[in-house]
Amino acid sequence: QVQVKESGGGSVQTGGSLRLSCSVSPNSIDDISVAWFRQAPGKEREAITASHTSGRIGYADSVKGRFTASRDLANNSLHLQMNSLKPEDTAMYYCAAERWVAWSVLLDSDSYTNWGQGTQVTVSS
Repeated sequence: QVQVKESGGGSVQTGGSLRLSCSVSPNSIDDISVAWFRQAPGKEREAITASHTSGRIGYADSVKGRFTASRDLANNSLHLQMNSLKPEDTAMYYCAAERWVAWSVLLDSDSYTNWGQGTQVTVSS
């Protein structure tokens, strides 16, 4: 049984920064991928970043250069540092985890069955 929990959301102004954290338990689970997605009102769920079981991290093109993910292998956490935030980054941010996600589908939301409840990010202009 996999449990996923997000934290770190909040409200910032344009150009600000936030750091999100995703905790996945149990810590001992092996071969797991952890991913961040977001969904704005009226929009489809959008991938942000994900860590592959190999240790590689993939990013969506829309956040490259602004968002940076870091994986803590000791506790299967995936941290997301978000810089230069824009109003279009406003969304509910979700973390997801799944074992044995292939690289080719790492950023596909339907690759994941374990989801957190989400943390809200609001960027005002």
